[in-house]
Amino acid sequence: QVQLEESGGRLVQAGGSLSLSCAASGRTSSSYPMAWFRQAPGKEREFVVAINWNGGRRLYGDSVKGRFTISRDNAKNTMYLQMNSLKPEDTAIYYCAASASVLGRWDLDSTYDYWGQGTQVTVSS
Repeated sequence: QVQLEESGGRLVQAGGSLSLSCAASGRTSSSYPMAWFRQAPGKEREFVVAINWNGGRRLYGDSVKGRFTISRDNAKNTMYLQMNSLKPEDTAIYYCAASASVLGRWDLDSTYDYWGQGTQVTVSS
């Protein structure tokens, strides 16, 4: 089993920046993709961004392209999400996810086997 724990969520003003972290523990593997999803109140969970095992490939959701940057440090078993130019519509619970396989579409939550509990990001206007 793999345990994921997000941190870094807080209240921030529109236009500001925030960095989230996702620490993995347990039977971790650096071989598989990881991702960030988010869920706003009353909405379905939304794909944000994913990254392959070595950081060489990334897939961004349209709503965050050019503003968010994903990275990972396999030596630290940690994934990061740098969020810039935040908007009120970025307000959501942000979840990190890890796959136990190289298969599957990165933008589908069904691809991922392990999930964190989430961290709240609130962007005030």
